[in-house]
Amino acid sequence: MELSNKKAYYEYFFESTYVAGIVLAGTEIKSLRLGKASFNDSYCIFDRGELYIKSLHISEYAYGTYLNHEPLQERKLLLTKKELKKWENKSKEKGYSIIPLKIFINEKGFAKVQIGLGKGKKNYDKRETIKQRENDRDVKRDYGL
Repeated sequence: MELSNKKAYYEYFFESTYVAGIVLAGTEIKSLRLGKASFNDSYCIFDRGELYIKSLHISEYAYGTYLNHEPLQERKLLLTKKELKKWENKSKEKGYSIIPLKIFINEKGFAKVQIGLGKGKKNYDKRETIKQRENDRDVKRDYGL
């Protein structure tokens, strides 16, 4: 099971990526395994030296009880202190954001999030991305790749 944030690649240039663990409740991981998550405008912020993901929507588990989770709550990301300091310093620079790119379940059964350090694209960069994607599609169609 893998969910990816396609809109992020359209909106940002990514300098580096990192795979981080995520702290989830029991009903959140069950819902995530069913593929019930959405990246709409999600981003990462630092709070007291720790990295949190905001606006990541994980739907409520259908068979959950009164212990069901809140769909839009903040979720803590698990990184080493060295990585946290490095990314915190980079994210303070103008124009940089930390954006979640993928959520997946690894071979051990743990939920992981791939995050990227991105710099926002300008409108002309976005048009260039669309043009490149259309050219690739035309080449694949013409040559049957």
